[in-house]
Amino acid sequence: MAGAPPKFTTLGCRLNAYETEAMKAMSQEAGLGDAVIVNTCAVTSEAVRKARQEIRRLRRENPTARIIVTGCAAQTEPETFAAMGEVDKVIGNSEKMRPETWAGMAADFIGETEKVMVDDIMSVTETAGHLIDGFGTRSRAYVQVQNGCDHRCTFCIIPFGRGNSRSVPAGVVVDQIKRLVDKGFNEVVLTGVDLTSWGADLPMEPRLGDLVLRILKLVPDLPRLRISSIDSIEADDALMQAIATEPRLMPHLHLSLQAGDDMILKRMKRRHLRDDAIAFCEEARKLRPDMTYGADIIAGFPTETEAMFENSLRLVAECDLTWLHVFPYSPRPGTPAARMPQVNGNAIKARAARLRDAGHDQVARHLQAQVGHTHHVLMENPQMGRTEQFAEVIFDSPQIEGAVVTTKITGILGGQLTA
Repeated sequence: MAGAPPKFTTLGCRLNAYETEAMKAMSQEAGLGDAVIVNTCAVTSEAVRKARQEIRRLRRENPTARIIVTGCAAQTEPETFAAMGEVDKVIGNSEKMRPETWAGMAADFIGETEKVMVDDIMSVTETAGHLIDGFGTRSRAYVQVQNGCDHRCTFCIIPFGRGNSRSVPAGVVVDQIKRLVDKGFNEVVLTGVDLTSWGADLPMEPRLGDLVLRILKLVPDLPRLRISSIDSIEADDALMQAIATEPRLMPHLHLSLQAGDDMILKRMKRRHLRDDAIAFCEEARKLRPDMTYGADIIAGFPTETEAMFENSLRLVAECDLTWLHVFPYSPRPGTPAARMPQVNGNAIKARAARLRDAGHDQVARHLQAQVGHTHHVLMENPQMGRTEQFAEVIFDSPQIEGAVVTTKITGILGGQLTA
């Protein structure tokens, strides 16, 4: 199919962005042209609404291009997107990672191929074989080590978009990171849908901590290793050992906490209680005093009373959380939580705002505590880099992009550190 190279729009998580890079490579290899690919997110009803809005906008801007919709929303709601007049093709999360899918569309986009190509994601047992060397900025690369989720939290549709948990073997991960270090990357971030479940489907059932220790041992030239979101209740002994003993493991963990009230956590079908979250944060900080935490928290989960919400709000201080991702609850059709008694929409907005305010106060406190201290800052561009704890630092003179710069923090300006 001749024409301009395909355009890509990515919505949602870092893993989606990673997979977009793989699709770019496969579609270009296949020779697909004159197409717009939308990689959607399904984490909330609002995410699906935004996907539809984006598709309509892209159609207006690209009246003659073929529009292909994929990602989690396409996997969970293929009929929604197939019914849109703007959409030419809907492909699932498994199909999007297969070279033959792109080759088939390039050879015969309309022809005999069906509009919807979405198989049962639960039947997928392997991670995609396409490892993208160098996705990210020039300084930081993202490595997908796991996909899918075996848990069934009552608010979450993602397992039905991503399938069951499956892991990339440790040797494959190590080899990829070695190539990234050879290319000059100074930081690697391990990503996945349910990162702490890594290894459960592999021989000998290794744990995430085993993978982290193996990477740091076998890739001694890697300056910085970072972990994306984890489920703290699944943190294993080897991971705690790495936190305590490995300075190249960055002291920043993003925790999937979701709530701070025990009854709400049970109704969410989470596997931890508020005391578990507090105990983990205290233990990890004892092992690594400079540890900082981010966290996902949902405001206004069904049945949440004001007292239950106050428990979540207090958790921000009790765990000393710094970087909050606040999600106002929105029901996802097909999930158990959508059938529970819902909280008033205005109350949800108000609670989300209070959580965000608490988060802003925590960030301000964290930044103030850094003034006068020395940090090793990874430069994302000539003017801005990030500390080990992921705070942004603005420099008054240009630095080398991708370099790790040792500097003293001089102040705070507009929510960023200065150096």
